[in-house]
Amino acid sequence: MEEFAALIDRLVYTRSRNEKLRLIAEYLRATPDPDRGWALTALTDGLDFPAVKSSTIRNVMKERVDPVLWTLSRDFVGDTAETASLLWPAPAHDGTKPPSVGETVDLLGKMTRANVMAELPKLLDRLDISGRYALLKLATGAMRIGVSSRLGKVAFAQAFDVSVEDVEEYWHGLQPPYAELFAWAADGADPPDIANLPTFRPFMLAHPLEETVVDLADYAAEWKWDGIRVQLVHAGGETRVYSRSGDDISATFPEMVDALAIPAVLDGELLVRGDTQGGAEGGAASFNALQQRLGRKTVSKKMLRESPAFVRLYDALILDGEDLRKKGWEQRRARLESFMARLPGTHFDISRIVEAENFDALAKIREGTRDDAIEGLMLKRRDSPYVAGRRTGLWYKWKRDPLLIDCVLMYAQRGSGKRSSFFSDYTFGCWDGDPDAGAELLPVGKAYSGFTDDELKKLDRHVRQNTTNRFGPVRETNKSLVFEVAFDSVHESKRHKSGLAMRFPRIHRIRWDKPVHEADRIEALRALVRD
Repeated sequence: MEEFAALIDRLVYTRSRNEKLRLIAEYLRATPDPDRGWALTALTDGLDFPAVKSSTIRNVMKERVDPVLWTLSRDFVGDTAETASLLWPAPAHDGTKPPSVGETVDLLGKMTRANVMAELPKLLDRLDISGRYALLKLATGAMRIGVSSRLGKVAFAQAFDVSVEDVEEYWHGLQPPYAELFAWAADGADPPDIANLPTFRPFMLAHPLEETVVDLADYAAEWKWDGIRVQLVHAGGETRVYSRSGDDISATFPEMVDALAIPAVLDGELLVRGDTQGGAEGGAASFNALQQRLGRKTVSKKMLRESPAFVRLYDALILDGEDLRKKGWEQRRARLESFMARLPGTHFDISRIVEAENFDALAKIREGTRDDAIEGLMLKRRDSPYVAGRRTGLWYKWKRDPLLIDCVLMYAQRGSGKRSSFFSDYTFGCWDGDPDAGAELLPVGKAYSGFTDDELKKLDRHVRQNTTNRFGPVRETNKSLVFEVAFDSVHESKRHKSGLAMRFPRIHRIRWDKPVHEADRIEALRALVRD
């Protein structure tokens, strides 16, 4: 655990991506099994200990330090693990060795809600400040040290000089601590056999189009649907549904598990049918309808009946055991079109090609479409193989221009990680009537992106100088600053006092110059809700 703690400490203070890769690779080469496997699992967000949550740490700490001191310290530091590791009243050293990473994982896995308040302190007592910090990060799964799951896999590939595409191919068919993966990469063993496992394959991704203009003789256009990208896999007699990040979401969409019984790996957009129709596009409801089903461990019969899921297919990676990924997009598309007859039309359709004479004509089609279920267009090179990740020049995403509205800053909260010292999460609202006649502001959204580091410093200073009230970590500000907020769509929502919820709100501009009474009213936002 000491070596893992030292790695975490270095990663926290390292901004360079290449240096992070070097540090992780060096650790993986020098550390024996199973510690390195468990460490890699922690770095790639693969650990979950149900008994150990942030609330558990708060309760443990409040038994050992003054609750007011804990609350004030946590608010100032901005990170639960860091605060707890610094405040922990460690006992006199009794010669007990710190646990290894493997032992730590084993002990955490055995903790229950009934015994965690007694067992977690025993583990913390065996560690120093750095060790406690690493332990709590590992235990809660909230690493937030600038290491993504992808970066961890790239570091593994660099550590043992293997292809990151191969690493990702095998990754999802194996279980932590990945003994077979290390045996293959580090010791020269045969590659893991995943042929008959319903395992996830990495998605092919797209670059933003930005200023690029493409020739439609070389590229095909499809609608970019506003659902969730999924991969359906049937192998070894089992069917799984995976999200874009490789999470198994089969239990949330059981009707799709039952719909695929042919050996295949399919790529598409998961949508639901509903009252909001997409006209000729096949009746896909807005993302708001889909959102009602996301994250549910169990799905009621009523929900299955009223919001049935279906997948609009984009691509085929494997059909009847044949790997198609090296073939060009046009060949894969032709195979997919032929394959559609073997799939139930109640649960599958295919994303149609958008025809246009030239790029300018396609641009007009894109701007003229405001279907709730459409985000924009995808442009795919006709001869492109299906390759993991983003490859320049193969696929582009061309989103619609966002909707814009002027809102007033109401509340601010500290961020996490490197933003823990700044008020960087902002809640904003619109006027519920005429502000000159005494109308109130109603919150309509929250955003923590869209501004530069310099702008963040100015916003943080504004919040501190204009605070009118405090609610724990949240500060209310006087209503003196306008944000121009960009968002993709807006929907009715009973969860908010305004009755509205934005889709992907982000700060487009900070209007230091604009008087707050000129900000928009709720009616202007409500007018953008599509029936």
